[in-house]
Amino acid sequence: MPLHQGHEKPDERPLSVNPFYGEANPAVEMAEAPPKHRLADTPLPPSTAYQLVHDELMLDGNSRLNLATFVTTWMEPQAGVLMNECRDKNMIDKDEYPRTAELERRCVAMLADLWNAPDPSAAVGCSTTGSSEACMLAGMALKRRWAQRNADRYPGRDARPNLVMGVNVQVCWEKFCNFWEVEARQVPMDGDRYHLDPRAAAELCDENTIGVVGILGSTFDGSYEPIADLCAALDALQGRTGLDVPVHVDGASGGMIAPFLDQDLVWDFRLPRVASINTSGHKYGLVYPGVGWVLWRDQEALPEELVFRVNYLGGDMPTFALNFSRPGAQVVAQYYSFLRLGREGYRLVQQSTRDVARHLAERIEAFGDFRLLTRGDQLPVFAFTTAPEVRAFDVFDVSRRLRENGWLVPAYTFPPNRQDLSVLRVVCRNGFSADLAELFLEDLGRQLPELRRQPHPLIRDKNAATGFHH
Repeated sequence: MPLHQGHEKPDERPLSVNPFYGEANPAVEMAEAPPKHRLADTPLPPSTAYQLVHDELMLDGNSRLNLATFVTTWMEPQAGVLMNECRDKNMIDKDEYPRTAELERRCVAMLADLWNAPDPSAAVGCSTTGSSEACMLAGMALKRRWAQRNADRYPGRDARPNLVMGVNVQVCWEKFCNFWEVEARQVPMDGDRYHLDPRAAAELCDENTIGVVGILGSTFDGSYEPIADLCAALDALQGRTGLDVPVHVDGASGGMIAPFLDQDLVWDFRLPRVASINTSGHKYGLVYPGVGWVLWRDQEALPEELVFRVNYLGGDMPTFALNFSRPGAQVVAQYYSFLRLGREGYRLVQQSTRDVARHLAERIEAFGDFRLLTRGDQLPVFAFTTAPEVRAFDVFDVSRRLRENGWLVPAYTFPPNRQDLSVLRVVCRNGFSADLAELFLEDLGRQLPELRRQPHPLIRDKNAATGFHH
């Protein structure tokens, strides 16, 4: 989440109130318009407060046209009704809301079965506010297990824990390393490899490595990292050196794609080295934000000392979280989606989304102005850049022109070793239908003639041109 500061030079103008907003005396309502940056002295009628907020939010982008975000932007009305009914339930208060807690437990059991835990009844897990919190919890467990194994020398001057990952990881992993004082060892991109290389990852490991993070799949281009090959490289490392390095799979998106569309892909708890997995329920789990999940293959993988047991509001409650109070609505919505769709329903939804992504990628390639990096055949996500012969415009120009039609498509530069490469990325989600994809193609096609007539790329400040959104 962004960190906000007060305005250096606050806009002192009050909010403008339309006279029709006033329920009793329009003239009075106009004269008593509320300030923007301090609390007003008196209350407003609820209809007036609603209209003021509603009108300002109209300037936001349309979430359904946001091809930058992985986050769910559409659910069935029945899910919305359930969420509204549960918005006042505190998820952490399991004693007062035992059925909500039971639905959370069932979701964990379903995910343990979906991700092929050796004994789903022995797997442990919990809901979170999203994958970022889930990754923090998984990282904490990795660090604590390493500390227990190295209690004879940690803490100590020569025992600084490190975590190995690709340079393409989501920023939450960099935050984890910063907040929990862990050295981040990142495998750089190389050539046409835009994610972690298993052998290079293993070479970065030593006696202070708490684990290796594998991504299923990368937010930069939608590709899966080779988790099975990563585990094999770490098996070989253990055979040579005795180092036993666990793997955490960040399945923020792919954890809810691969089980339904890539069933032959071995990436989950079928690999003994995989200690934990997280996913975002609010991404391809098909739930509005924010809900995530993190599971450990068994109780040994989650140190008991990290689990707090709290006598809270009349009941004994085990909890492992960075947050405490939060609404139960998203967990209920996750259970609704699991119940509503089942395996076959999820397969059909995710296959439809992947079909849209692959078709859209092919059609964009057919314009002749672009080169595809990925094709949407893993995550329903693809990245593309301008073709080598294109000189009149770049990806930042394309992003800006598409925004004029309401489409939010991020343009960004890749990290070190491939900073020469700037791309556009399209995320296809449930609700972005084939019809909407055709409208997107029509708008892109209408923009291309004018882009081709430019004398040169027009966007100077690439950092300000558009944001990179996970």
